[in-house]
Amino acid sequence: MARKMLIDGELSQTNEAEEAHFDFDLFVIGAGSGGVRASRFSTNFGAKKVGICELPFHPISSEVIGGVGGTCVIRGCVPKKILVYGASFGGELEDARNYGWELKENLDFNWKKLLKKKTDEILRLNGIYKRLLSNAGVKLYEGEGRVVGPNEVEVTQLDGTKLRYSAKHILIATGSRAHSPAIPGQELAITSDEALSLEEMPKRAVVLGGGYIAVEFASIWRGMGASVDLFFRKELPLRGFDDEMRAVVARNLEGRGINMHPRTNLTELIKTEDGIKVRTDHGEELVADVVLFATGRIPNSKRLNLEAVGVEVDKMGAIKVNEHSQTNIPSIWAIGDVTNRMNLTPVALMEGTCFAKTVFGGEPTKPDYDHIPCAVFSIPPLSVVGLSEEQAIEQATGDILVFTSSFNPMRNTISGRQEKTVMKLVVDADTDKVLGASMCGPDAPEIMQGIAIALKCGATKAQFDSTVGIHPSAAEEFVTMRSVSRRVDGAKKPKTSM
Repeated sequence: MARKMLIDGELSQTNEAEEAHFDFDLFVIGAGSGGVRASRFSTNFGAKKVGICELPFHPISSEVIGGVGGTCVIRGCVPKKILVYGASFGGELEDARNYGWELKENLDFNWKKLLKKKTDEILRLNGIYKRLLSNAGVKLYEGEGRVVGPNEVEVTQLDGTKLRYSAKHILIATGSRAHSPAIPGQELAITSDEALSLEEMPKRAVVLGGGYIAVEFASIWRGMGASVDLFFRKELPLRGFDDEMRAVVARNLEGRGINMHPRTNLTELIKTEDGIKVRTDHGEELVADVVLFATGRIPNSKRLNLEAVGVEVDKMGAIKVNEHSQTNIPSIWAIGDVTNRMNLTPVALMEGTCFAKTVFGGEPTKPDYDHIPCAVFSIPPLSVVGLSEEQAIEQATGDILVFTSSFNPMRNTISGRQEKTVMKLVVDADTDKVLGASMCGPDAPEIMQGIAIALKCGATKAQFDSTVGIHPSAAEEFVTMRSVSRRVDGAKKPKTSM
């Protein structure tokens, strides 16, 4: 049976007889979310022989350990969200007192119990991912994979044995890993990998970074009762998000008791009897039990032998691909964080699906990066979809309308918590099309997933306004924002320095 495949950007008919000399139709290096999705869906679309390799399992990754499920499942989104849930109960139990719950004065938190539950869950998910591969007929190899030719891979097994296989197509889906700044004493700091598996709960935590991971771990540790100092280079955390919403998050972090240190970097870490002494570029000194470096991630491509094969990478090590995730070597493809396009698990899943359709489904499909929602699981969380106000103004040819709502959530009126929920819509004044939506407050990610569908369908502000709300709910505020907060001249292009 003939099959259509994408070669050099064009569909080409290939015959199974021509492919018989390859050990695999597809071999995938990296069994994280994207790699598992791509391999499974490729078998659905007709790939007869699919292999995948992954490093042996461990909660803390290195160049030689990893695990089926990848970063998200083992040492990323999933265990992080479990800890966010655990930390959230602290504030909710405080709030419960004003709802009539008579709680003893001091509530005890058992970190080791939560850590064990977290580990049990990621082991369960690791097993599920292995079964998904097995049920799809994908052959799993445990070991380190690298590319040794345009159609050849090498897998170094746990005992050091090297296996070589030929493949019609090779897909690289090795993800990314934490990057730490080179400062004196850097070996005393940890990354998010270790932060998810600490044996003891820190009483004093220092976090360096202003992105997702920094903000989320600051919230986690503070929610569990630790004192937390958050250091970041800009005026506000979460660079790249809407500036107004960044300010809301910063205000909430401070309100929850996190000590904020904007425009501040760490210069040195020193081991002392009392803990880790931290020095800053402003001359400050403080002592912590743990210092977390959450200063970004880099593509996990160093040990793949790409240079020898001729696969092009950028200066960060990200694999360069075209709009179909194909490298400059036509038989080699790459998806997910290792390409450094949009580094989110659902995006890697989308790219894996598009790859399978393109290569084995006879349906060339480009990943669509418009209107991808995302969330920062701070406490409370921030979630967004579409353009920020700054991005909308930058791209505008006409005026931009901004609608905002700031209110005390209903549950806070009884609990007494002073923490506003903030919502925002950014609208094209000429077309009435909603360009972006943001929310910071309880349940923001759950609400924003629905809003994302509306934006993906091209919803207008009039359609939002004509939608009947669910009452009483915070979500209804998105369909009741009638008054324009401000109208911005699209000809003015302000640049954020925050």
